[in-house]
Amino acid sequence: MKLVRLYFFFLFLPLTLTAQVNEQEQVNRIPDSIPSIIDSLYREDQFYVGLTFNLIDQKPSSISQSGFSGGIHLGFIRDFPLNKQRNLAIGTGLGWSLNSFGHNLFIGQAENGETIFRSLDRSLDYDRNRFSTQLIEAPLEFRWRTSTAGSYKFWRIYSGLKFGYIYKFKSNFIQPGNQVVQYDLPELNRFRLGANLTFGYNTFNFHFYYSLNPLFNDATVDEAELGIHLVRIGLMFYIL
Repeated sequence: MKLVRLYFFFLFLPLTLTAQVNEQEQVNRIPDSIPSIIDSLYREDQFYVGLTFNLIDQKPSSISQSGFSGGIHLGFIRDFPLNKQRNLAIGTGLGWSLNSFGHNLFIGQAENGETIFRSLDRSLDYDRNRFSTQLIEAPLEFRWRTSTAGSYKFWRIYSGLKFGYIYKFKSNFIQPGNQVVQYDLPELNRFRLGANLTFGYNTFNFHFYYSLNPLFNDATVDEAELGIHLVRIGLMFYIL
């Protein structure tokens, strides 16, 4: 009888040890992944990158655009939710903008220091005529979106104002054997105010900007007021 008991003891011993080992492994096992935590107080703080095609609006009939006019825009926007659902918010931040415009508006300087604005005849031979602006901008937006605490892909409509300051202006005219460059114009309205609208889904969003104040003050060309307004149309990319 003792031999029978001893036989069954050694027969079931491996199963007993295996069960104990498995039980200990379950106790000591480290989770394969860290459980995600939903942040109910999330913000849509975002870096943005924009690429636009630029237009000149409200220009005199003798002025026209030529060549490609474009811009690049970078910045950061801080998000301030307004409701418990957090789909309504105010956004404000700081950005940088570089814009270039090709046209037939000659900008020069007379001997007495006065600025010369003149439209260039199509028959005139020149290689380049454009001006560029570099700005510091501060957007102020009202923001609506369908975002949730667990989703980063959503529809959005952002609208508001952009306050800006042109810290660098350059007008560059080049023709064979001659170049005219202007940096500082008394007529230049360096403080900028514009309305902007951005809407889209996820990363890719359509962007529209229209300047509310003219680029030049008290300027005329061909006996017409030169109060041009600038337009930017393109894409805005948001990075969380």
